[in-house]
Amino acid sequence: MAAVSAEEEEAPPSSPPLTDDDIVRLAREHPQTSASIPSFLLSSTSHPILISYLHSRATAASSSPSLAVADYIFSLLSLISLSPRSSPISSLFLSLLLAYIKLFNSRQIPHDGNSLKTIQLFYLHLEIAPNHDLLAVADAIVSDLLQIVDPDDAQLLDLLPRCLDLIRNSEGIERGGEFVNSVVDHVLTSDWSKALLVKLVSLIREISYLDKGRCREFLEKVFFRMKGVDLQDLPSLVYQLLVLASKGFSKREVIEGIVMFFGSQMGSRATSIVRQVEGTVLLHVNFSVKQDPSLGQEVLGLARSDLRVFNNFTVSVLLSLARVRRFNESSIGILKTALLMAYRDFKFAKSCKWLPSDLKEGYLQTVKKVEKAVMRAVNDSNFGREHIVPSIVQLGFILLESAEDGNQKSFYNTNGLMGTEELGIQMLKTLFEVHDMTRNEIIEQCKFRILSLKPEQSMPIIRLLGYLIQTLPYPMLEHVSRLKELLDYFTFMHGKIATCFVTALLPLIKCSRDLQDYTILVVRKAMFRREDTIRIAATNAIIDLILAEKQSKRDGTYSFQDSSSQASCSQKAEVPGSLGPGLFQELSSLLQRCLCQQATVKEIMYNGLVKLVLVDPLTAGPVLDFLLPHFLHFYREGEDADDQLDISSCVKSESGKICMEEPLDCLLSSISWILLLQPPGKTDHPSDSSWTCFGFSLSQENEAGKIMSSESFSSALLKIRQCLRRGNMEGLSGIFGHTQDTGSRTSEDEKTRSCAFILSGIVEVLLNTIATEMEKATDIEKVDLLKELIEFVNHYDSLEKSRSMSRPRNGIKRGNLRNAVLDIPDNTDLGHMKLSRARIPFIATSSIYQLLQTFLDQYSLNFSDGVANSHNCSQSSSSKVSVCCSKMISFVLNTSLQQIKTFSVLGKDDPLKTLVYGEIEMLGPPLLKLIWLLKSEPTLEADQKKKEAKGRKDVEDRREHLHLALICLKELIKICLQNPHHTSLLEDLVSLSTVEYPLRNVADVGPDYECEIASGIEDQDVKSKVLLIAKCIRPLLSELLGLSFLREVEILCDVVLMIGHELPCEWRDFNRDWAVCICNTSAITNSKVAKSLVKLAICLSSPPNDLNLAQEMTKELLKVMGSEGSNPLETSETYAIINHSTTSATASSILELIESVIVDMDWVSAKLKTFSPVTLKTTSLDLNGEHASALGFEEALYSRAEALDPQAEHLLRLVTRFYKHLAQMSKLRIAPKGCKQVLPGLKFQKLVELTCRQLTVPLYSFVALMQRDQQENAKSRGLLSKIKRENKWIPDLIFQIEDYEKYLIQLSKATKVNLLRHAKRSTSRDFKILEHPRTNTMGEEDPPNHNNSTAVEKERVTGGHQECGDDAEEGHDESERATSAPDEPCSPLAAEDPESDGEEEEEEDRDGLPNPNPKRSKMSKVVQESDDEA
Repeated sequence: MAAVSAEEEEAPPSSPPLTDDDIVRLAREHPQTSASIPSFLLSSTSHPILISYLHSRATAASSSPSLAVADYIFSLLSLISLSPRSSPISSLFLSLLLAYIKLFNSRQIPHDGNSLKTIQLFYLHLEIAPNHDLLAVADAIVSDLLQIVDPDDAQLLDLLPRCLDLIRNSEGIERGGEFVNSVVDHVLTSDWSKALLVKLVSLIREISYLDKGRCREFLEKVFFRMKGVDLQDLPSLVYQLLVLASKGFSKREVIEGIVMFFGSQMGSRATSIVRQVEGTVLLHVNFSVKQDPSLGQEVLGLARSDLRVFNNFTVSVLLSLARVRRFNESSIGILKTALLMAYRDFKFAKSCKWLPSDLKEGYLQTVKKVEKAVMRAVNDSNFGREHIVPSIVQLGFILLESAEDGNQKSFYNTNGLMGTEELGIQMLKTLFEVHDMTRNEIIEQCKFRILSLKPEQSMPIIRLLGYLIQTLPYPMLEHVSRLKELLDYFTFMHGKIATCFVTALLPLIKCSRDLQDYTILVVRKAMFRREDTIRIAATNAIIDLILAEKQSKRDGTYSFQDSSSQASCSQKAEVPGSLGPGLFQELSSLLQRCLCQQATVKEIMYNGLVKLVLVDPLTAGPVLDFLLPHFLHFYREGEDADDQLDISSCVKSESGKICMEEPLDCLLSSISWILLLQPPGKTDHPSDSSWTCFGFSLSQENEAGKIMSSESFSSALLKIRQCLRRGNMEGLSGIFGHTQDTGSRTSEDEKTRSCAFILSGIVEVLLNTIATEMEKATDIEKVDLLKELIEFVNHYDSLEKSRSMSRPRNGIKRGNLRNAVLDIPDNTDLGHMKLSRARIPFIATSSIYQLLQTFLDQYSLNFSDGVANSHNCSQSSSSKVSVCCSKMISFVLNTSLQQIKTFSVLGKDDPLKTLVYGEIEMLGPPLLKLIWLLKSEPTLEADQKKKEAKGRKDVEDRREHLHLALICLKELIKICLQNPHHTSLLEDLVSLSTVEYPLRNVADVGPDYECEIASGIEDQDVKSKVLLIAKCIRPLLSELLGLSFLREVEILCDVVLMIGHELPCEWRDFNRDWAVCICNTSAITNSKVAKSLVKLAICLSSPPNDLNLAQEMTKELLKVMGSEGSNPLETSETYAIINHSTTSATASSILELIESVIVDMDWVSAKLKTFSPVTLKTTSLDLNGEHASALGFEEALYSRAEALDPQAEHLLRLVTRFYKHLAQMSKLRIAPKGCKQVLPGLKFQKLVELTCRQLTVPLYSFVALMQRDQQENAKSRGLLSKIKRENKWIPDLIFQIEDYEKYLIQLSKATKVNLLRHAKRSTSRDFKILEHPRTNTMGEEDPPNHNNSTAVEKERVTGGHQECGDDAEEGHDESERATSAPDEPCSPLAAEDPESDGEEEEEEDRDGLPNPNPKRSKMSKVVQESDDEA
């Protein structure tokens, strides 16, 4: 009864029921009438009726049921919200909400905008519902998640965050947090449609109480299912994710997921719509970073952590971040570092022999991936991401400034990579072609950087300009005004930059007469400058302009038909239809001025005129007409033949130095080439010739005069040839001329030497002419030409002696004698040409080949005659023949070496390249024949040597010729290996090596078997290299070794090593076995040859066989050197090459190997950090193959370190670095906090065991032995500097050992594996190095310490005699406590002479050894330097 009374009390008075229409009407009229709420609505008995109205409106056959339902619910909620909150009201709201949810899930109500308004209305009144009843609401909302397939289907989820928040904060609900977590887990584990995913991402930020685990799970599922989201929904989804990153979710995980999704999963969908979507996403990222800079820091940290996240979208994001001022420098720096690191890692991995091939291939693919990512980011810049264009321009120029040298470019090209320079050029070229707005900026940047950067940094910018001009000429025509502004600085540029800039402009000059005229004006001004480099640059520019015009006329094209760009109407109007009269005529005055410049300018002009005739042979006549007046200044026709050439006027004295005034030899060389290239009976185009500038007109007489110029030159050259042929050294001295100066004898000697230098060049020109004539001469004519050749070679030899009679004190100002051309300085690659101060040879390769063949036949004939007449009495005649042959061979070999060494002077597109050098590989076969002939010549008998002293000189000359011929062959093979299109040389040498020669050394075993296997190789290049070594080089080396031709053996070792590096592993092993066999059997005492053979055997060994061989040799080396327990041997029993004379050379070769291995370990140890637990913890990537790569790295590193066991006196520095890497490897094995500790692998445990047993313990004994030797040699002042250098490495060595063992102890504690069980406590921890006896002023020594005979004591640094603990860990802790003692005695390392401190310090600086860290030495207290050293 009490309960009923209460209900009756709460129930309002009854009223007639209302219909749904009445409720809607009442709600609309209520604002005007302000009538009271009908009691029917407040009664709990009316709830079923009100709910039935909701169902009837939902099922009514109306056009818009959702609108009817929305009006009814809006009216009902607006009325009940006016009444005080009570239990019936709450119950009505809950029933109404649950009923609506049921109707919504059953799809009886359309999901449209009206339903969304209804749900939003429920959201505003959720507080009306009882908190404990919201559990049912939450269950109803998430009960039908699988039915959500459309965005409108997810409208109910708007209520979920508010419901969960009310449940979680309600005090009346027990375990409300658990219920909330269960609902969240249900949502996370359910199957998401794309609509549900988008909805949850937008709602999840309202659930602020999610833990990190659920947040990570949510993000993982989002990024996993993002690939199914519609493209139009991706930008908003990404924006919501960025909002989540700012609302407590992990910024790194959000950024990483976005980057990896668009870079990897969306990478294959490279459609225009996808690119537009990515552009919008980039704008969202850019905006979010501006709002929350910490997001930008996360992006930078992610990109900096690992190259595995480097993809096209990462590049775009970084470029977008670069537009934010605070992130500009960091973003561009990360991109630059990532690119350079990728190239550097690949280059190192490629050269690392012991790295597995799959890892090398992985680094190659990484570089290609990085290049592709950058280029795709650039190509996609036109799809809604124009804001990153300025960043691309900035990055492109930074890459150009970081461009590599020519050798690295060829390395990248052979591996299918672009390199930094080519990548930067392609980036800027793409922008220039696609984005009109970037063109002005790119040209301005080029202009600024060319003028401000160093010459070597400006060269890539010049190449960029040239590439843009060549590929996009018509767009570049719009920027001619800016290029003209840059031309104004021509006289202020570096000489090479000025020359290259004009060369780059040449294709554009063909299209713009205005630019051509302006360039000529600038060059004309430059010719009047005082600086030599500017005049040289101007001369090069003049020649380039003339050549460009001639090439255009020859090709008959003035337009760029092959260009991908199209010109506009205005641009086409700028292209002239004709360039008017020839530039050779127009620039004749400038060319005449060149004849008044220094010798270098004249040489450039003479070579340029030859190029002009090569391009257009019809210009030979005008060029000869131009040169004739100048030539007549140095040539006089008279009866006295000795006065024809005025050599003395070619040299002058300036400020006490002899200067070259006229390179007459270069002038005659150019004239001879022009005469050879001139078409017979033809002159230049009459219509294009206007020779009034030379003093000619178009009259018949002057035409005859033009023809006579070539005849005049031919006649002059013939007379000079006859004159020099008749002359001898006495007669030639008159040709030098007689100076009127009254200078000193030294000046006269220098002038004579300079004249001889010019005259020897003239002789080379004549020899080239004679060799050219011999190619077409008959047999009878060849006899006379051969006599003439021999005479000129004799004259050349006399001139060489005249040049070397007196060494010049001041030298020649021109600075490069012909023999000094072998060291070519300052060689700048311009892509299509090269600048170098080295002279172009006067003798062509074809002529050298002809001389080689001729002299080889002559030498063979004389050799056979000499063998037949070796016992005759006519030794004077045979001696003359021998001397003559020796001069011929010496000349042709020196000329060949000069030709080969200067092969790289000219660019591959230079017209002179083909003329002068031609097919240089043709020199290989005759050189090899000559080598065999020189090797096969019998030595003179002993009695004959005693009778005739010249016999010994003949043998010496023969060996010198053999040495020179081998050098030529080596350099020729080097060119062949560097240039793939010259590989025919190897095939020719192999085909020439078919004859087998008897070997004097048994080391060369089984060549037939090896050659038979090599014959089946499919790769022709590898086959030629293998057969060349097997058939030619190795037999020759073995025979020369038997003949004791040791210098020649060194050269052949270099050849085998050079070719061997290009061979696959299995073929290197064949040569390794041969080299090891030689080391086993050859008792060589020459240290240089021994070092070459040992290096050959080690370097050709594949890892780990190279270190195994080094260990075997080290053991034999110790036997030969001796030790405390054994006497030294004379020669190793296993390796005969190791003896007392070759111990230092062998040790040096082994040390070089060890140092290279430690350098490799340094790089691999650094790469292991990428796979360390710390990195993997910060980068939550799960890419296929990454774990395998990490294991591969570790296995390779441990195996390499395990094989490294150095034993030599001067290994302190290398061992210190080795222990540093061991400490780093041990540190990386320790898991950081929060990560699971992994047990050390068997490889690592074996490495620790070997280092403790076979390295650490012997190392302490080694230090003791070294200290004892220092005590014995303390009085030797010459060894003091050496002792100080050795002792400076000891503190750092001990520190690195202790650091390594410290990490081993920490790893042992973490894994419960005793890694120090093989370390001996008596020697592995505490010690001090005893002070050796000092020498006082009276020459007496302090009494030695007889209590301990060793230099390494088994006592602690504190001086106590405590025993070590039971285990290594206790010993380590006690040692650390002991080292912190402030006052402990410590003896100095070595004695010093105070009077020689400064002298010794200078010697140490010259050695380049680093000084130890004094703070480290003082803190460790392990070894302390003496007061004098400190």
